[in-house]
Amino acid sequence: MIRQILEISFITGLLGATLRMATPIIYATLGEIIIERAGVLNLGIEGTMLMGAMTGFLVTITSGSLWLGILMAALVGMLLSLLMAFLAVYLGLSQHVSGLGITLFATGLAMFIYRLYFGSPTVPPTIKPFKPIAIPLLSKIPVIGPSFFNQYTLTYISWLLIPIIAILLYKTNMGLKIRTVGENPFAADTVGVNVNRTRTLSLITGGALMGIGGAFLTIANGNMFLSDVVGGRGWVSIAMVIFGNWDPLKGAAGALLFGFLDGLQLRLQGLGFKIPFHVFLLIPYLLTIIALISVSRKAAYPSALLKPYRREEKGG
Repeated sequence: MIRQILEISFITGLLGATLRMATPIIYATLGEIIIERAGVLNLGIEGTMLMGAMTGFLVTITSGSLWLGILMAALVGMLLSLLMAFLAVYLGLSQHVSGLGITLFATGLAMFIYRLYFGSPTVPPTIKPFKPIAIPLLSKIPVIGPSFFNQYTLTYISWLLIPIIAILLYKTNMGLKIRTVGENPFAADTVGVNVNRTRTLSLITGGALMGIGGAFLTIANGNMFLSDVVGGRGWVSIAMVIFGNWDPLKGAAGALLFGFLDGLQLRLQGLGFKIPFHVFLLIPYLLTIIALISVSRKAAYPSALLKPYRREEKGG
């Protein structure tokens, strides 16, 4: 079996699987980074991804358009984030409670709508998902070509989003507003930044990315909707935000690490290792926790994270 692991075909397949498995976590992690940089912890991420997965699948199977499914998944993510903004930003309710409430609400709503539309079929309905697109010439490069340049369009887009969001946060006026609101909303308000609006826009943007990440699981990497299709990836994405110290590049690196471990456990199962499959499923999550513990003490979270902003308290 060791010889099989060292074969070029195994390595190529593992690298390709790493990028596919990491894609939904990259979307969700980038979305959560934007939101937390603005001072809001969105624990509704798991439910938002599940709702995005269901919406993308339902719209696709109804309309026949994969891209319309992606668009509607993003829209649903934005609407759930607007609900989060109403509860946590404008009403000033606990961000923990609001986020967990949205996850419970979205999870129940996703399953209700799915069963309302499809009932309880013995065999889940399926769609024709996105197909990998090979980039000419680059896909012919040995080992890395088939792995890196024969991927889904959504995977390519996720790569582009990493530097784009890094530039947005660190090199633009809007990014400065987001970071200032997340660090010192009173100072931001003093210089004319609308704190609540900035947090709301950050939530909407992040929610759209979470919805797309969820839809990827049902109409790209998979072709059906299941109740456990997200499988805790929303919580993993929150861990990757901390692992990456609220930085898009480092957070994406953490997502790739998780994708590698997830792809590895699938391929080790395929080689017939005589270990209970539950242990294989545990590997990426266990190592993620270990990695998170190793960096958590050095984490420099936004100073205003979890703190509602009330303008009447300014200067109090």
